[in-house]
Amino acid sequence: MSFSNIILLFLAAVLGGTLNSVAGGGSFFTFPALIFGGVPPIPANATSTVALWPGSIAGASAYRRELAAIDRRLMIVLVITSLVGGILGAILLLITPQAIFTTLLPYLLLIATLLFTFSGPVTKRLRVRNVGKSSLTARHLIGISVAQFIIAVYGGYFGGGIGILMLATLALMGLENIHVMNGLKTVLAACINGVAVITFVVAGAVFWPEAIVMVIGAIIGGYGGAYYARKVDPRWIRVFVIVVGFAMTVYFFIKG
Repeated sequence: MSFSNIILLFLAAVLGGTLNSVAGGGSFFTFPALIFGGVPPIPANATSTVALWPGSIAGASAYRRELAAIDRRLMIVLVITSLVGGILGAILLLITPQAIFTTLLPYLLLIATLLFTFSGPVTKRLRVRNVGKSSLTARHLIGISVAQFIIAVYGGYFGGGIGILMLATLALMGLENIHVMNGLKTVLAACINGVAVITFVVAGAVFWPEAIVMVIGAIIGGYGGAYYARKVDPRWIRVFVIVVGFAMTVYFFIKG
């Protein structure tokens, strides 16, 4: 690795870790940076996941207070489905061409971003009242679990945009506080990426010199981003999520 590559990967990881802690989509910075640095596509995807995972752990720790408001049944169900889906998605990446999913990616991002943008009117009909307390029904838990499982498979396979997909799902189930949503989203992303990391390491798909540089940057960005995001007006966080979502969608439509 040249010095310029080290700087590129470090800065991309700082930005990616920060973005993941706020709205998701950090891999859209780390993955291209690795490709530009000469890492082949599938190892670049695996290395990007390894690099961002510690940052998501650091980011989740900054949301301890917000996570206390979430129904424990909901947390347990979503964590389990995230772990199972993440493993399946990582295995799928290792045995199938990446081009297939890349073709679908901009459409998935567009749907998720539109859902989050218009989540206010939609939740008036679909809202689960006091979801942070104890009113979740079995039907709601099953529906949320299926949605999270699909997102987790996608997350284990590629991961770009899972934050926005999860935020859209959480908005549709009735959560309104963006900080609580970000906290839960960050924990679930850590679960998905954690099992994917184990799968990629066992498969020998990680470029370790690049990964170590990016791990350091992602931890700095992940914790710092989550800490300062909590101090920002939630309305601005929502605007930022929407802008990031549409920007990523346009980029991948053009790239595709």
